[in-house]
Amino acid sequence: MTDAEWSLIAPLMPTACPMGRPRKWPLREIVNAIFYVMRGGIGWRLLPSDFPPRSTVFRWFCLFRDTCLFEKINHKLLMLDRERCGREASPTASIIDSQTVKTCESGGPRGYDAGKKIKGRKRHALVDTDGRALVLYPHPASIQDRDGAGPVLNASRRPFPFIRKVFADSGYQGPRVAEATSIAVEIVKRKPDQVGFAVQPRRWVVERFFAWISRNRRLWKDAEASIESATAFLYMADFNRAHLRELLFGDLYQHWRVSPHVAWTCR
Repeated sequence: MTDAEWSLIAPLMPTACPMGRPRKWPLREIVNAIFYVMRGGIGWRLLPSDFPPRSTVFRWFCLFRDTCLFEKINHKLLMLDRERCGREASPTASIIDSQTVKTCESGGPRGYDAGKKIKGRKRHALVDTDGRALVLYPHPASIQDRDGAGPVLNASRRPFPFIRKVFADSGYQGPRVAEATSIAVEIVKRKPDQVGFAVQPRRWVVERFFAWISRNRRLWKDAEASIESATAFLYMADFNRAHLRELLFGDLYQHWRVSPHVAWTCR
C-alpha cells in the first residue's frame, strides 16, 4: 500500500489505547499483510517472514472483521469516489445479482446450487450503476436468488436510503423481491430475437464487478470458515480494487482499464 493510499484509510483505523502495552507493529504493515493474503490466495501460516507474525495479523483481521471496519472503509471511499465523478454521494439506482462459487474443506455454511450444479456459497452483490459495491452478502448456495435478495435490499436501506430502483435478471421476478422493500424492481430481459450471448443493459455492470474481485486468488473460491470472514474479504477486494486507485489516479486509472498498455508507458 502506497503512502497516498494509506492516507485515505488511516483516519478510519482504530486508535491506539492509551493504557496497556504499546503496539509493536504498525497498522499499515498489518493491513499490507492482509492484502497479501487476499491477493495471493495463501494461508495465514504462509505469510513471508518480512510481514508481522501470522498470529498478530490474523488477530487484527478478526478485530477488523468483527467491527465491520472493511465495510465502513468501503462506504466512506465509495461516497468520496462518487463525488469525485460529479455524482451524489448516495445512489438512487442499483443493480443486483449473485455469483456461485465452490467452497473448500474449511467448513462453514454451504449449500448446493441446483441450477449451476455447484456446492458452495452465493455472493449476492448490490452495486451502483458504475459497479461500486453497495452491499455484499454471501450465503449458502442453496438459497435461491429471489429469497436472498430480500435481506440484501433491506440491508441497503440504512446506509443508502435514496435508492429508488434496482435492476435485476429474471431470477428475481416475483412478489418476494417486489414486496421486500419499497424499492422498485425492474427486470432486464433478453430481447425476443436474441441468438447466443449478448451483453444485457445495466446487468453487465454487476457481472464486471464479479470479474474484478475474482482477480484476487483468495476469492477464486470461498475458502473461509465463516460468513463474516467471507464478507470482510469481499469488501476489501472492492475498495482496494476501485476506490483507492480511482480516488488517487482518476481518469488515468479509468483509461488504464480500457487500454492496459497505457499502464506500461506510464511506469
